[in-house]
Amino acid sequence: MTPTTLPSPVIGLDLGGTKIDAALVGADGTILARHSLPTPAAEGAEAVLDALAEAAAAVRDARAETIGVAAAGVIDPVSGTVTSATDTIRGWAGTALAAGLAARTGLAVACDNDVRAAAGTELASLDGPDGSLIYAAVGTGVGGAVAAGGRMLHGARGIAGHLGHLPSPEAAGLPCTCGATGHLEAIAAGPGIATHYAAVTGTAPGPLQRVAAYARCGDPHAVAAITLGARAVGRALGGLANALGPDRVVVAGGVSRIGPLYQDALSEAFAAELMSPLAQLTPSAPRVGHDAAVLGGAALTRTLPLHPPRTTGASR
Repeated sequence: MTPTTLPSPVIGLDLGGTKIDAALVGADGTILARHSLPTPAAEGAEAVLDALAEAAAAVRDARAETIGVAAAGVIDPVSGTVTSATDTIRGWAGTALAAGLAARTGLAVACDNDVRAAAGTELASLDGPDGSLIYAAVGTGVGGAVAAGGRMLHGARGIAGHLGHLPSPEAAGLPCTCGATGHLEAIAAGPGIATHYAAVTGTAPGPLQRVAAYARCGDPHAVAAITLGARAVGRALGGLANALGPDRVVVAGGVSRIGPLYQDALSEAFAAELMSPLAQLTPSAPRVGHDAAVLGGAALTRTLPLHPPRTTGASR
């Protein structure tokens, strides 16, 4: 379901580790109001729920009856809970997101993972009702979403689509944020690329942007670190494409925008993995830009369970 089919204004929220974006989305998909505020990630889950309610109130009008939340972490939309999360938001794992926000706002709440919500806008743009999609978001971490037969896959406890935790030969022995080793995120996310460059050169770890600048100046170690991460993503996505047969593969996130060096290495590795029936398939950039998560969040209210407010109910 696309945001343009929403019958009345809906509040869409995008919760990230550093910022909360809120939008009032009209019946025609137009964003009628916006508001942003910092995520109080270090203050714990209750403070984050309070901030989400504050952001929703800033864009709310009398016609809005529902909120859709695109949130960081592994989200189970059926129970409305955060089933797993990194420590980016303190104490976020286990939070009753939908119930907590519904109690604070008096509105019914639908929720899902932020990457999956953004991917929903891409799924809606495919021709026909039965499209299949692989969506990867490569930034501070590596997230993802998978859709088949026109439906976004959630899997047990909302875990489906977490592509960053696929095993990756390029990441062998490297620690992952989930506590395991050898996962794609450890070598392909922005911090993973920067850490690899620092390890090879014996320098202090810095931001990915610095490594990208060195690569543009011809630093061979920077070039190698970036292309290694890109190839790891390309190989993983190519293998998934063989398994799922998608109509489209989307690569989003800040790392994917650092330049042709990254994009070319990813595309070449992806193509090398494909079976011949998929030879024409190529990774592409998202069709929807910065507003994908808030628009996707708003659309969740039509595709996922709504959790109504209760007169008595804990927020955890």
